[in-house]
Amino acid sequence: MSTYVIFDGDNDQWAYQYVRGWDANPKIPFSFNNSHDLNGMTSAAQNEAYVKTKLRERMKKSDSALVLIGEKTKNLYKFVRWEIDLAIELELPIIAVNLNNSRSQDELCPPIIRDKCVVHVPFKLRPIQHAILNWPREFKGLDLQTKAGGARHFNDDLYRQWE
Repeated sequence: MSTYVIFDGDNDQWAYQYVRGWDANPKIPFSFNNSHDLNGMTSAAQNEAYVKTKLRERMKKSDSALVLIGEKTKNLYKFVRWEIDLAIELELPIIAVNLNNSRSQDELCPPIIRDKCVVHVPFKLRPIQHAILNWPREFKGLDLQTKAGGARHFNDDLYRQWE
């Protein structure tokens, strides 16, 4: 499974590196195929059409999108917004990872995904791994009416198992 990671590169790079570190550490039972780093961008990355073409290439190779939601993510209207727009267009299952550790959608959620069928998890290893492994299949199995119901989260029983 390949996961595309969307994040605020100015403020939440630390969280992205943390997720990559979990994946690289053989002692941590976490793995994901990071499609964010494929096809490096060039100096033309300021050109909107160029960026969107590269994003489409990357996301078409992805099974899901992981959105790291920090304090300022909801206010970003360029790269992060373009990435989320494209993930929605491609009908990728979206995993919203709340860097404030909220288990559900909160006021920091970007408006573009507030009414979407997106699973929200805290920034913790086990919930993120569970979401990466299970949410894409679950999302694809949902009917249109259920998807129209908006934000999703995992139940408290799962969180008790993860503690």
